[in-house]
Amino acid sequence: MAASIALIVLLGLFFDYLFRRIRLPGLVGMLLVGMLCGPHVLNVIQPELFKMSADFRMAALVVILLRAGLKIQAQRIISMGRPILLMSFIPSTFEGIAITLSAPFLFGMSHVEAAILGFTVAAVSPAVIVPAMIKFSDQKRGTNKGIPSLILASASMDNAYTIVVFSAVLGMYAGTAGNPLIRLVDIPVSILLGMAVGSALGYVLYRVFERYHLRATKMTMVVISVSVLLIWIEDAVKSKIAISPLLGVMAIGFILLEKAEIRAHKISDKLSKVWIFAEIILFVLVGAQVDIRVVYNAGLAGALLILTGLAARSVGTYIAVMHTDLNFKERLFCVISYIPKATVQAAIGAVPLEAGVRGGDIILAIAVFAIILTAPLGAMGTMFAGNRWLTKEGASSPR
Repeated sequence: MAASIALIVLLGLFFDYLFRRIRLPGLVGMLLVGMLCGPHVLNVIQPELFKMSADFRMAALVVILLRAGLKIQAQRIISMGRPILLMSFIPSTFEGIAITLSAPFLFGMSHVEAAILGFTVAAVSPAVIVPAMIKFSDQKRGTNKGIPSLILASASMDNAYTIVVFSAVLGMYAGTAGNPLIRLVDIPVSILLGMAVGSALGYVLYRVFERYHLRATKMTMVVISVSVLLIWIEDAVKSKIAISPLLGVMAIGFILLEKAEIRAHKISDKLSKVWIFAEIILFVLVGAQVDIRVVYNAGLAGALLILTGLAARSVGTYIAVMHTDLNFKERLFCVISYIPKATVQAAIGAVPLEAGVRGGDIILAIAVFAIILTAPLGAMGTMFAGNRWLTKEGASSPR
């Protein structure tokens, strides 16, 4: 297995560099590495590594959500509460419903299977959005109106909402969902409990760091470990109570930034280095699970389905940021930044296939197809629009 990890890292770094040189997101190159090295093409990755792929995906998600939390300021969140709330569920709902209604015609799925597909694809990607928003935040672009914080916070809540709905629909397919109304109540309950538990853990960590003065590397190890345990606890109690571990992890970073800003920045710097390795493992392993033939067979129908969902998502995003102090171009920036898909699709794309859902291979293929189509376009569009439409803090707004 060590040899497979070494091969993944070397090829992942090379393709990341190669794709960045041609101004495409490196994660697309990593997906390509996984497809080529996976069992459906060259088959050079040892099977033992796939048994741990879910754990690797979870660890990568922890790192990116911690980085997001460590960049969100409380004052910005409070001042933009309404658009954050609306962006957390309206775009994903629009997209999920559009795909649910379209997939039965394009792929002959039942509506429940189409809903599983819809809410597999619907989530926005922290892996693409967070680095871009962190960059804009560091450059003070759009920070006078809190735009980077708005997107960081709402994207994380979007992920939590989408995953809860995905789990509910998957439970309906398996016959374990229970009362649908109760599952709907689970959404706000899981968000609030996730934030509460994460905030409490963040405060405990702040007190520990204040007392023992650990080095930045050790603090980072502790924060990652506590976050992983939070996700493990959520998985253990999910049959009894709904908790959103994704928001909990983000809340840990949020509290550390509020209570100990200097330490938070040190931890964030360390996490940015950990992410280099985590990102490679995440996207290469996701690519390796894709059967190229299924993606090919999805073809134009798959592309049409994804574009239909994106059109609905874009309408929902624009509705969510209406009646704010954002100008037209800043609202369009929010729409563009909500296009990329990668992290959640990478984490849950294979779950329906593993759960025995009919058409699970198509769901996985379209999830990866969505990453391939939207990650480059969304990443490039976000950087292009942000550099031109977001005003630097202290500067006058462009005409």
